[in-house]
Amino acid sequence: MLWLPPVAIMLVIFSLSSQSRPLPILTEHVWDKLLHFIEYAALGAAWYRALRGEGLSAASALVAAAAATAAFGVSDEWHQSFVPLRDASIRDWMTDLMGGATGAAFYGLRGRFCRDS
Repeated sequence: MLWLPPVAIMLVIFSLSSQSRPLPILTEHVWDKLLHFIEYAALGAAWYRALRGEGLSAASALVAAAAATAAFGVSDEWHQSFVPLRDASIRDWMTDLMGGATGAAFYGLRGRFCRDS
């Protein structure tokens, strides 16, 4: 069960990235960088949880979660370059990286303050 959340989140992101105009009601009203940040923060937290559950130290899980999220972000941006009306953006990728690292860090900090992390 550790790996279901990150895989599910990556599938949702991939599915949304495959669409020329995903969720237009949302994307027309919310800044796209905020959406990227939130998606990838959730992914970073899910990666961190899975990696800690596999026995990695907190620091190793944080670095690995941020790296895995960044790698997926690069692949997602490349994937979007083939979708009509979409493009690859270094700014989107940087937002993905910041979101993933932040999500992993917050999940890790949550574990320090809550008994059942």
